[in-house]
Amino acid sequence: MRLYVGGLPYQTTEQDLIDLFEQAGQVTEASVITDRGTGRSKGFGFVEMSDEQGAQTAIERLNGTILGNRTITVNQARERQATGSREFQGRERRPYNSYRSDRY
Repeated sequence: MRLYVGGLPYQTTEQDLIDLFEQAGQVTEASVITDRGTGRSKGFGFVEMSDEQGAQTAIERLNGTILGNRTITVNQARERQATGSREFQGRERRPYNSYRSDRY
């Protein structure tokens, strides 16, 4: 089962997540999400647990606890919604060549 972990201190590593969640069960994968441009943590990540019982135990034990100086959120990860392009959502895009063409 895949778990979402939010509110992480920015210095948290994937190994930190593995060490924390192994208290509840076997961890098969952990990832901290980083900004593509800066490489800095975005303050959340995901942990994949080998079985549902370990995942439920992790949620019960770790949700709302303090890690570093921050309160973390642990719950079952949801699938991403397909949103398409974030740019121009719900709006028509003007062709480039018509922009301001009638002003001058």
